Amino acid sequence: MNDPNQAIEGFRPEREQRELRAAQFAMRLSLLFGVAMLVGKTTAYFMTHSAAIFSDAAESVIHVIAVGFASFSLRLSLKPASHHFLYGYERISFFSAGFEGALIIVAAIAILVESIREWMAGLELKHLGWGVALILAAGILNLGLGYYLIRTGRRTNSLILEANGKHVLTDSWTSFGVVGGLGLVLLTHWKPFDPLVAIAVAINILWSGGRLVWRSAIGLLDYSDPDEGRKIRARLDAICAELNVQYHGVRFRTTGYRQIIEVHLLFPRLMPVSEAHGLATILEERLAAELGTPAEVITHLEALEDHAEVHHREHYTGKPE
Repeated sequence: MNDPNQAIEGFRPEREQRELRAAQFAMRLSLLFGVAMLVGKTTAYFMTHSAAIFSDAAESVIHVIAVGFASFSLRLSLKPASHHFLYGYERISFFSAGFEGALIIVAAIAILVESIREWMAGLELKHLGWGVALILAAGILNLGLGYYLIRTGRRTNSLILEANGKHVLTDSWTSFGVVGGLGLVLLTHWKPFDPLVAIAVAINILWSGGRLVWRSAIGLLDYSDPDEGRKIRARLDAICAELNVQYHGVRFRTTGYRQIIEVHLLFPRLMPVSEAHGLATILEERLAAELGTPAEVITHLEALEDHAEVHHREHYTGKPE
């Protein structure tokens, strides 16, 4: 008999399939642009020997590595659950974001070290005009790509894509900072502007990398966003009022792509199990549909009359009597 999990991909709603295809296309585009940016910025560095341009090129090296890993993570996160990974692979999203953040931090440290070394060794800058032009073009392209990736990531609920977009935006601001610093060098002929801008860029991307690592950590620790909690409870209140059902014990977490929501439903003791189960199924389907984001709702049925007493006994004895 075939594993039903293997058929999950073929039964995704049409809208979800379109969004997933959009996410995959956006990731391929990011990788292609990343390689092109790396080639352009490396060329600009060898033309100018600028510490600021080195900082931009170093971040592009990290970006290409990170996008490669993010692309792998996105493909893995879309795989259906298996016998060994019963909840699927979606939580790789948090690991991917943390990995990208860690690489950004490594790049920032490398930029700081190289900028200080070049400053102490003596600055030799040349062909700055061409270098500035290349970096400016790269910054403009990355700005458009970054906003596109973030918008696509939010629309498709892809933390991997959103994190990648934020990295690309960071790369674009880095490029604009480099252009500004080298512009000051060209205007004032004071060469220390070059390493000073590189150091400022390093501090900025260090902050960006730290935020990605933090987001990865709280995701892996199942942080529950209060705004999402209010949204879930508001929909639960409305649906339960229509179905004449009470609830408690709401818990939720995100996998980086979808919400997993658990809720206890209270039914009169004498209500047939089949009827209670039917109402619970309606609630599960409606809540998932009305949240507007991919969600899996898991319900637990309890008797209305004595649920408080049962929970009290379990709390103090560890098991029901």
